[in-house]
Amino acid sequence: MKWSIHQLHQLQAKGLAIEETVDVSDLKQIDKLIRDISPIHVEGRADISATKFTFHLTIEGTMVLPCSRTLVDVSYPFTIQTTETFFLNDYDVDPDEDTHLVQGDSIDLLPIVKELVLLEIPMQVFAEQPAEGGAPQAGVGWEVITEEQLKEKIDPRLAGLAKFFEQKEE
Repeated sequence: MKWSIHQLHQLQAKGLAIEETVDVSDLKQIDKLIRDISPIHVEGRADISATKFTFHLTIEGTMVLPCSRTLVDVSYPFTIQTTETFFLNDYDVDPDEDTHLVQGDSIDLLPIVKELVLLEIPMQVFAEQPAEGGAPQAGVGWEVITEEQLKEKIDPRLAGLAKFFEQKEE
């Protein structure tokens, strides 16, 4: 998903058709909500002129996210339609539009595809069927307790204070 400016100018007459599958599994380290992500299918075309390159892309894939209620895995398919325009000259770039200035002598669409996938993550996602076991009852550094357990449990920060009152009453 990377082309040099020279390659793109050679394809100006016949155009450029894009159909690739890219691995973006490194997004799991960037956003911890993504538990798994399938390889992303990118297809589209490029309109090439002397000073600008316009890519019309359709990005499709599936990511696995936690359910907002029960934290079980939810498969979330997505399809993104986008048009990305790259300009060779900075005076052609309109700051109000979503355009890019070509940096160096090549255009790499992979960082833009990754950014668009990250922006596609919903605020909440819910599982279709409730989990069989319900929500998890414990995790790293936490656990669900009943009200009786809460009343019996003494906050470790205040344990020394409880001993102070016991000594005073004697």
